[in-house]
Amino acid sequence: MARIEKLVIVGVGLIGGSFALALKAAGAVGRVIGVGRGAQNIRCALDLKIIDAAGALDAATLADAGLVLLSMPVGQMPTVMRSLAPLLGGRTIVTDAGSTKQDVVELARRELGGSIARFVPGHPIAGTEKSGAEAAFAGLYRERKVVLTPLAENDPEAIAWVRAAWERCGARVSEMKPEEHDAVLASVSHLPHVLAFTLVDLVARHENAKQLFSFAAGGFRDFTRIASSSPEMWRDICLANRKALLAEIDRYRGGLDEIRAIIDCGDAKALDALFSGARDARERWLKDAQ
Repeated sequence: MARIEKLVIVGVGLIGGSFALALKAAGAVGRVIGVGRGAQNIRCALDLKIIDAAGALDAATLADAGLVLLSMPVGQMPTVMRSLAPLLGGRTIVTDAGSTKQDVVELARRELGGSIARFVPGHPIAGTEKSGAEAAFAGLYRERKVVLTPLAENDPEAIAWVRAAWERCGARVSEMKPEEHDAVLASVSHLPHVLAFTLVDLVARHENAKQLFSFAAGGFRDFTRIASSSPEMWRDICLANRKALLAEIDRYRGGLDEIRAIIDCGDAKALDALFSGARDARERWLKDAQ
């Protein structure tokens, strides 16, 4: 991949900021321009040298960009895509980092017009519970998965550029269909976040919530860590992927009903089998992930 002379990051938070820092560390980018709705966050990104200048959704920022990364919450995609569509240069490649893909693809086809050939949807399977520019770090994507969901309309060169950019960040890039991506992530990402937020909310609603939280130890902390994530981002993800997520919630509810019945009838053998099977499945996953 040739060096990206001008990279525009729309949404300079953990995801977008880490992308910029990783490409800078790899010597793969020249000038990085940050666009965002929060002036304080943009100032932070400038102070931390994540970006080299602040920009806007205007021709001066976008017309000569080599690559534009859309890394704001998916709920902001309609406004942003509508604004940037008439401003993109003829050779500018656009990608996104949204956690849902079918909605983004549908939106891009509706809003980007002739630029759709150079829009390559993507999603880095990486992150922390932190947000904002100050959470960004260059190593976030090292040995982590990034999924691209290329479109039939895509220029092969655009796909190659986006793939190469993520690979220069240290990521392992694969491809999926948008609908497959959304079904998979509903199960292993979106549902766990919903469960973590819900558990914390349930405990907080107890009359003796302060006492309960005072006794919460490592297990509760580990299980609910991701409930410290951005509420806005996860609100948007849940609504964007509601069909697949609702199916997973129903499946999980069925699992809770099953284990409730086991506990209710005091079936130690069934409980042991369920716990042992789950533990073994997790150990296999951890071993395969190494």
